[in-house]
Amino acid sequence: MNFAYKALDKNGKQISGYVTADSQDQANAVIAQRGEMLLSIKESRLSSKKDRPLFSDLFSFVKPMDLILFTKQLKTLIKAGIPMLSILNTLHNQTENAHLKKVILQISKDIKEGRSIFRAFKKHPAVFSDLYCSMIYAGETSGSMPEVLDRLIYIIDHENKIRSEVKSAMTYPIIVVITLMMAFFVLLLFVIPKFEKIYAQAGVNLPLPTVICIRMNNFFVQYWMYYIPGLFGIVIFMFFWLKTENGTYMKDLVLLKIPLIGILFLKSAMSRFASIFSILQSSGIVVLESLSILAGTIGNAVITKEFKRISEELTEGRGIAGPLRKSKYFPPMIVDMVAVGEESGTLDELMDEASKHYDVEVEYAIKKLTDAIGPILTLGLAVVVGFFALAIYLPMWDLIKLVK
Repeated sequence: MNFAYKALDKNGKQISGYVTADSQDQANAVIAQRGEMLLSIKESRLSSKKDRPLFSDLFSFVKPMDLILFTKQLKTLIKAGIPMLSILNTLHNQTENAHLKKVILQISKDIKEGRSIFRAFKKHPAVFSDLYCSMIYAGETSGSMPEVLDRLIYIIDHENKIRSEVKSAMTYPIIVVITLMMAFFVLLLFVIPKFEKIYAQAGVNLPLPTVICIRMNNFFVQYWMYYIPGLFGIVIFMFFWLKTENGTYMKDLVLLKIPLIGILFLKSAMSRFASIFSILQSSGIVVLESLSILAGTIGNAVITKEFKRISEELTEGRGIAGPLRKSKYFPPMIVDMVAVGEESGTLDELMDEASKHYDVEVEYAIKKLTDAIGPILTLGLAVVVGFFALAIYLPMWDLIKLVK
């Protein structure tokens, strides 16, 4: 496996690089043999991708409720003190989902071969997200797996609920927008040309909305062999570009700047940050390692970049509240609670409270978005209908005057 690390060389200068080893302990030993003092180390994305089965992301058939049930059973069996291999055998027999059965079988096989629980789970990113694997890692390293899994169940259930609410709120707008686009093209391609012939024979001077419609019609009719392949090419390009690091960053940056939607994504990220940070701190994970885990689980590339910057400042000996205060993405309430938690030693408790607060904020943001969708759609519908009404009927009035 490949590990990305940061260390201090013999002259005290901070360096970074990659090291290949069979395990993290072996990687630590290799770095120590070089005479370098390790600051942070984590498995690089390159090695985690090598572990992934081919096309695993395309064939994930595990529903959120199946995952929640699996995690609840896993927590209960671990709490009962049953060995992990026996637990996995029991879960394999009880699970009805065929894809999840295969995954559990593979995890059991990897653990028998000496892999850690975290490493075995991480081989299946289509089923177990970065967040899930990081929480498993936190529980495994801190020895508090049942408590970590209990919090993980809450996070998965809560995010599934939010996802369902957003999907439900967006169903009606999507149907309206698709219907509106269909009506737009029907009017543009079939209705406008018929009126154009009538107006041309009558010699009526066409107003601007009608001219725009006629030119749009001509463009779609004459150049369809160019714009359809071009549109298809743009879609393919965007699909692959959005999977790159720069593409993901730009997408998340744009989402954060969209009114109503941006605030929803930001509050969701803050809720996840506070929740995971709380459980990591209560599990005894040091702040620097907690930030490393959070960087891979926060679900937003822009905020992930902020965590990397904060981690760099922490290696210089600063507290976490100061670097957080410099970021425009962390609200003052979060920063103040982190500062108080650092001073009082109750960081995990305060982050848990912050998480509950932002859970409520997320629900309020969803309601606000849902309430705003109706007026926005009504305005859009009025603009489209009004535009075509002007394009068709303005020349008709002139035609009536001409007949008179």
